[in-house]
Amino acid sequence: MTALLVILTAVPRPAHARPASAPARPALRIATSGFVDSFNPFTSIYLLPTSTFRYMYENLVAYDQTDGSPTTGLADRWTTAEDGRTWTFRLQDGLTWSDGKPITAEDVVWTYTQMMTNTQMGQANGSLVANFSKVTAPDEHTVIIILKKPQAPNPGVEIPVVPKHVWSKIKEPWKYPNSSNAVGSGPYILDSYRANQRITFRANPHYWRGAPKISGLQYIYYTNSDAQVQALKSGDVDFVTGLSASQFDALSRVKGVTVHAGTGRRYTAVVLNSGVRTVTGKPFGTGNPALKDVNVRRAIRQAIDIKTLTNKVLDGQATPATSFIPDAFPKWSLPTDDPVLAKFDPAAARKTLDDAGWQVGTDGVRVKDGKKLALRLMVDSTDSSQQSAAEYLRPWLRNVGIAVSIDATDSDSISTRSTSGDYDMYFSGWSINPDPDYQLSINTCATRPTHPDGSGGTSQDGWCSREFDKLYQQQRDETDPTKRQTIVRTMLERNYQDASQVTLWYAKSLEAYRSDRFSGFGLQPKDGGIIAKQVGYWGFLDVAPAGARTATNGTPMTGLAVTGELFVALVVVGIAVHLVHRRNREEVA
Repeated sequence: MTALLVILTAVPRPAHARPASAPARPALRIATSGFVDSFNPFTSIYLLPTSTFRYMYENLVAYDQTDGSPTTGLADRWTTAEDGRTWTFRLQDGLTWSDGKPITAEDVVWTYTQMMTNTQMGQANGSLVANFSKVTAPDEHTVIIILKKPQAPNPGVEIPVVPKHVWSKIKEPWKYPNSSNAVGSGPYILDSYRANQRITFRANPHYWRGAPKISGLQYIYYTNSDAQVQALKSGDVDFVTGLSASQFDALSRVKGVTVHAGTGRRYTAVVLNSGVRTVTGKPFGTGNPALKDVNVRRAIRQAIDIKTLTNKVLDGQATPATSFIPDAFPKWSLPTDDPVLAKFDPAAARKTLDDAGWQVGTDGVRVKDGKKLALRLMVDSTDSSQQSAAEYLRPWLRNVGIAVSIDATDSDSISTRSTSGDYDMYFSGWSINPDPDYQLSINTCATRPTHPDGSGGTSQDGWCSREFDKLYQQQRDETDPTKRQTIVRTMLERNYQDASQVTLWYAKSLEAYRSDRFSGFGLQPKDGGIIAKQVGYWGFLDVAPAGARTATNGTPMTGLAVTGELFVALVVVGIAVHLVHRRNREEVA
C-alpha cells in the first residue's frame, strides 16, 4: 500500500553542552493564583497544571510556534497509509528522560494503552484515544497507531507521554499526585510543590533542544491580581499574566517592566445550568428548572449587551465572542456575520419569554406555574472582571423580568459547586487548541460525569445533544479541510442555538515582565501571539538573563530576565480557579 510521507525538519541540537563552570543561573519567578488538582497528566484538567505539562512532557507530535500546526516532538516524521487508519511515527534518535534513561517507543505505547484500557487513566484525555484500535512498537524508534476510522486530527498531538519505567511501577497511577521529583522529557521538570505557596521546576539538562539558560521556573502564589502586580513592581516576581486593562496600563509606565498584549486562545462565558445529568442520564445538582427551557436561555442571551460589556469591563482589550472557538483560530470560529448569532435586543428577549409562558408579575419579575424566574449568579470574589460584569448583567436581565442574585464566593467553592451542579449561572472559560477536536469532544454526551456528584468526566458545560454527537463524528472522519470546516461551524451553530452558555468575549492576554532582568520570551503564534498559556513550551523555552539573547531554536525573542535565589520566601493565601482545556487545557496553562 502506498503511504503519504510527511517530514518535518527538526530544530538543530546545540553543538555542545553548557560548561560545568558556567556561573549560577537565576530562576524565572512567575506570579500565579491558579488552581492545582494534581500534576497527574492522566487526570488533571485545570489550566495551571495542564499548562506546565507542556514544559514537563514532550508530546509525540508538538504544536509549531509559528502557527500551531503539527511539528517535531518526540517524533520528527510520520506517514499515513492510504486508508487513513494506520499512522506510523518515527522517534528522534538519542532522546532521553530527565533521569538519563532513553526514551523509546514503548513509553508512547504504554501511555496510550493505559488511556485506552483504563477509564480512570483517560479522565483528562480519553476522548483523544477513543478512535484508537491498537498501538504497537515494532522497534524502539517506531510507533504505529491503528485507528478504528480515519480521522482528520493528527493522533500524536496533545497527549503527554510519560516514562514507562517510572509510571508502570505505581500501583494506582491515576491517584499518583506526581508533585515532586518528577521525571519528564521537556525543558523544565517539576521539582516540588507546596500547595498555595510555590511550585518549583528545574531545568532539564537532557532536553533535546538544549538545556534552558536559566536554572528553572518558580510559580509563586498570590491571593489576587493586585498583589501580583505589586510583586512585579517590587521585583519579587518577574512575570505576570491575566492582567486587567487598568493594571496593564499602570505597568506600562513602570521602569524596568515591559507589557505585552497578545491574541489569546481563551473564551469567557456565562454557563447556564440547562439540567446537568450523568452519562447514564441521571439528573443531579440544584439548577433552577426554568433553565431547562431553551427559550429562557435564549432570552438571557438576547438581554445581554456583549459589545458594551466587553468595552466597559475589559476597556476594549477583547473582542465579542461568537462561540467557544476563539477568533484566534479564524478557520474554525464562527464569523461575526453568521446568521444564527443573536443581537442585543431586550424587546426580543421579552417576547421570547412571553411566548414561552413567562408572565410579568406585580414586582416586575416573571412567573410561570407559580414560580418566579429568579436565578443565582456565582462570581469569583477575587476576580474584578467577573464582579464588574455581574453588575451589568443584573440590571439587564431585570429589565426583561429575570431577577438575579449575586453569589460572590471563593474559587475553590466555585470549582466544587460547578462540578456538582450546584449553580444556576457562573462565569467560566476554556483555552482552546489550534485543532478544535478536543473542545468539540467535551461537548459530546459521552463526556458527561459518570457519578451523580459530577465527577468522572470532563464536560464543558454538562450539555448533551445527539445531533451534535453525530456531527462530531463526521468532522473527525472528514479529511477534506474545507468540508471539515463546514461541519465544525455547523456544530458551533447548533451549540449556540441551544444556549447552554452565553459566550461573552475573547480577551487579549495582557502580560508584563521584568525586562531589566530577563530576555528571550517567545510568542505563539509568532505574529501577535502570547507568552504564557500557549499550546507549547515556546514562551519560556529561551528565557535568559538580560543581555543573553541567543535562542536555542534560532528564533526571534522578546525581552525579559531575572536574578535571585532559586527559593524565595512567600506570603500567600488562597487560589483562583481557571478551567482549561485543555484542557488545554488554560488554561486548558
